[in-house]
Amino acid sequence: MDARDDLAEFEQARPGLLGLAYRILGSRADAEDAVQDTFLKWQANDRDDISNPTAWLTTVCTRHCLDILRSADRARVEYVGPWLPEPVQTANDEAFGHAPPDASPEHAAALASSLTTAFLLALQRLTPKERAAYLLHEIFDLPYPEVARTLDLQEPACRQLVSRARGHIERAKVRHATPPERQRQLLAAFGTAIATGSVDALAGLLSDDVRLSADGGGKVSAARRVMHGPEEVLHFIQAGLHAWWADTRLEEATINGRRGLIQYEDDVATAAVSFAWDEDGRLSDVFIMRNPDKLARIATAPAIA
Repeated sequence: MDARDDLAEFEQARPGLLGLAYRILGSRADAEDAVQDTFLKWQANDRDDISNPTAWLTTVCTRHCLDILRSADRARVEYVGPWLPEPVQTANDEAFGHAPPDASPEHAAALASSLTTAFLLALQRLTPKERAAYLLHEIFDLPYPEVARTLDLQEPACRQLVSRARGHIERAKVRHATPPERQRQLLAAFGTAIATGSVDALAGLLSDDVRLSADGGGKVSAARRVMHGPEEVLHFIQAGLHAWWADTRLEEATINGRRGLIQYEDDVATAAVSFAWDEDGRLSDVFIMRNPDKLARIATAPAIA
């Protein structure tokens, strides 16, 4: 195999590697670093020693992601305010929620539900190896023996990791679909609240335990705690977001597989808003990304939605 074939084989695998790394890490920037490191190791390795390139690339990328998570533990503990995953604009891209043409309906649904902000936050509550094992088996459909080889574990241990992770994810109730019309209704009500300060239409869409989380990373102003309940959330939107954002530009976008909003000031993205719904179609979470480091790619990286 010559250099051009090697490059073509890697580029074919790149979207899947990027999608896996992003889901493990919750950061597109870190995911891109993990994929680039995988590419460098691919270039340096003797291809004659690799019998299954896809499995080899998946293993190298996954293990590098786990190394990144270990080194990031302290930074996460010292993070200022709520932490949210880096938002991505999603499109018909296999890496970011779009299943390949030959995927089963179950696999397609798993990919689509595994990109939402709420699902990524649920993953963050798992241990790194639980997260990796769950994603490899449940989302990317790898058999247990291959997951075991990737994580350098015995197969029974992998089964236990996936079982524990599955229990946590099921209890979090973050893998149900939200009808597009419900998403449009919410966006219209949220946009009206921002533009006019009237929250009447929005109030009827909230769950009783709705939460609002804002991630400024200590770099820009943002709520330092999670707000709970309709009264507190609506007051923040009416008294805060309306005053701050009414005269700025809000554009609808597909963020992490669901309809959301990007706020611009002087053509610079300064906030991204995504949402989560409960099983009854009521708004359960508002996620506001304000950290400029996590917004740097949302307007400049190729749109993935």
